[in-house]
Amino acid sequence: ATYVLYDARTGEPLAQIDGNEITARRTVAASALAASMLARRNSKRLLVVGAGRVAALVPEAFRQVLPIEAVQVWARQASQAKALVDELRDGGFEASVASDLAAAVARADVVSCATLATAPVVQGAWLSPGSHLDLIGSFTPKMREADDACFAGASLFVDTSEALQKSGDLLGPMSRGVFSAQDVCGNLAELCAGAVPGRSADDQRTVFKSVGTALEDLAAAALVFEASA
Repeated sequence: ATYVLYDARTGEPLAQIDGNEITARRTVAASALAASMLARRNSKRLLVVGAGRVAALVPEAFRQVLPIEAVQVWARQASQAKALVDELRDGGFEASVASDLAAAVARADVVSCATLATAPVVQGAWLSPGSHLDLIGSFTPKMREADDACFAGASLFVDTSEALQKSGDLLGPMSRGVFSAQDVCGNLAELCAGAVPGRSADDQRTVFKSVGTALEDLAAAALVFEASA
């Protein structure tokens, strides 16, 4: 993909940017921004579920906002998880492959899922009190990363209200009465503006569900352009 940034006043093209890179980086940046307000401030253990392009960017993004010390990676293909762990170690992370997903979820302060799963990968019964669950995949109605129990009793936040119409992670539980649209605590813009509170207690379990928005691409492209000017 190619992203072209234009001057809104004149229509002059300002920059042509790798669209895949913009999208991947703004995706994890949005999750890290949410985590800075929703995860416990002393979160040190990060579990990354998935080992693709987006998942590979999660640890560095989250380390910018949280005191992450240890990273575990789980993927359906163990070889992919190991390859990402080797890459993370080269980047200075204390990283390891998670062979037991349930145990890894239970140990983690933050669990970030970046997969193309169509059936739940993470179960709410595994999540520890006070943990933060970041759901990046499931950007279509047929995709799911989390089971219904992940949302029961948790404080749920979304990037935009579109997540309630697009994500199978939300549409499924809503159809079964696990929660309603009115139970969503707020969106990313409201969190950033202080219009809604983020985490309020250490034992509070939080969930952030994103599906992406063009505004994030625009913000990322503008930052790239300004940094290179």
